[in-house]
Amino acid sequence: MVGHYWLRDPSLAPNSFLRNKIETALDSVLAFSQDIVSGKIQSPSGRFTSILSIGIGGSALGPQFVAEALAPDNPPLKIRFIDNTDPAGIDHQIAQLGPELATTLVIVISKSGGTPETRNGLLEVQKAFRDAGLEFSKQGVAITQENSLLDNTARIEGWLARFPMFDWVGGRTSEMSAVGLLPAALQGIDIKEMLVGAALMDEQTRNTVVKENPAALLALCWYWASEGIGKKDMVVLPYKDSLLLLSRYLQQLVMESLGKEFDLDGNRVNQGLTVYGNKGSTDQHAYIQQLRDGVHNFFVTFVEVLRDRPPGHDWELEPGVTCGDYLFGMLQGTRSALYANDRESISVTVQEVTPRTVGALIALYERAVGIYASLVNINAYHQPGVEAGKKAAGEVLALQKRVLTVLNEAACKDPAEPLTLDEIADRCHCPEDIEMIYKIIQHMAANDRALIAEGSCGSPRSVKVYLGECNVDEDMQAA
Repeated sequence: MVGHYWLRDPSLAPNSFLRNKIETALDSVLAFSQDIVSGKIQSPSGRFTSILSIGIGGSALGPQFVAEALAPDNPPLKIRFIDNTDPAGIDHQIAQLGPELATTLVIVISKSGGTPETRNGLLEVQKAFRDAGLEFSKQGVAITQENSLLDNTARIEGWLARFPMFDWVGGRTSEMSAVGLLPAALQGIDIKEMLVGAALMDEQTRNTVVKENPAALLALCWYWASEGIGKKDMVVLPYKDSLLLLSRYLQQLVMESLGKEFDLDGNRVNQGLTVYGNKGSTDQHAYIQQLRDGVHNFFVTFVEVLRDRPPGHDWELEPGVTCGDYLFGMLQGTRSALYANDRESISVTVQEVTPRTVGALIALYERAVGIYASLVNINAYHQPGVEAGKKAAGEVLALQKRVLTVLNEAACKDPAEPLTLDEIADRCHCPEDIEMIYKIIQHMAANDRALIAEGSCGSPRSVKVYLGECNVDEDMQAA
C-alpha cells in the first residue's frame, strides 16, 4: 500500500483510522514545534537553540533540501545533519555545536529503527552527551515506526517526544510526514503551506487530460528523451541558490524509484534514469561546456524562479539591468545554446521559492516518478538493490570479526605469531575472500587496530600482521 499523498489530504485515506492517524501526527508536530520555539519546552540548560538531525537517505535528503530552500536567515533553531557513518563527519558536526550541545534538540529518524548509519550516529551523539555530563533523554526525539527498536528505546528511556512513520510511506516520499515537517516547523518554516502546495499539485496531477497534467507531461518528456530505457542522463539545473540541493533530493527520489533490474512481469530490463546536477549559473563554468559540445548522453531540466528578491528590494546594477536579470539571461542563453546544438531540455518554472511552491515541486516529482514507472512497467516503491548493499556490508563486518578472532588467537601465543594474508584467509576458512581480508587489514592498520610486522600494504603478499596485544575479552573469544 502506497499512500504518501494522503499526508497532504487525509480525506483521501481509505478509512477513518488512517485519516485520524495522519491528522493526529500533524497536530502533534505543530504543537510540539510551537512549544519548543516558544520556550514552553526547554532543555535542562535552557531554551533550545539548535537541532541535530540524525538520519540517512530519505530521512535526511528531504529535510536538508527544505532547510536549504526555505529556512529564514535567522531561524528560531539552527539545524545540522548527521547523515553518514563517517566518524570524522560526525565529530565535525558535534564540534561545531560546541557548548550549544547542551541546548540542542536531537532528532533521530529511522523507519525500522535499525538502520546502521543512523544507529551509529545516535550512539556517537549519546557518547558526546555523556562526555559533556548531559542527559540525552531530555533532548532526544524519535521519528520512527510504532514499536520499532528505536520507538521502544525512546519510550523506555523516556525521550522528550516520539513521532510516527507509517509503513505505507517510503523514506524517499516521506518529506510531508513528521520526517520532514518537524525539522521544518522547528526552523520557522510554514509547514501548512507546504502541505497546501503539495495537495494542490496532487489534485492537478490527477487530471486525466494529459496536456493539463504537469506530472504526466514531465514523465512523458523523460520517456521521450531517454527512449524509455534510461538511455540519457537527467541533468537538473535550478537557477536559484536556495534550490541547490534539489538535484541531490531528486537523485534519490528518481534513481531509487526507477533503477530496477526487473519489470512487473519478471523480465530483466535494467531500467533507470541517472540524475545529477548543481545550480545555474555556477555550472556554466563547470560542465555546461560538455553539455553543449561533448557527448550527447543527457537531457537538461532547467528550474526557473521568476522572482529574484522580495518586493521593494531590487535595484539596477546598470541602467535597466538588475543582478537577477543576469541570472535570467544566463538561464535563457544556456537553454538557447543547447537547443542550437540539438540538446534537449525541459523547463520547470515557479513564481518564487515559498513553502507552497516547494511543496508543489516535491509533489510534482513524486507523481512524475510514479507515472514514469507505469510507462515502463516497473515497481517504483521498493529498493531491492539497497537491501542487497546492506546485506553485503553486514557480510564484510562479519568477516572482519572472524579476522580479529584469528589475529587474536595468534597474538595470544608465546611468542606472538605474525600472519600473512594467506594464513589469515586459510584460518578464516575463506581463501576466496583474500582481497576483502586485505582491505580489512589495510583499514585496521590505518586506524592503529592492527600492526604490520613485515612488508607494506602497497605490496599485499609481503605483509605479515599481528595485534599489538592478546585480547582475552570474552566477547572476542566468542566471535
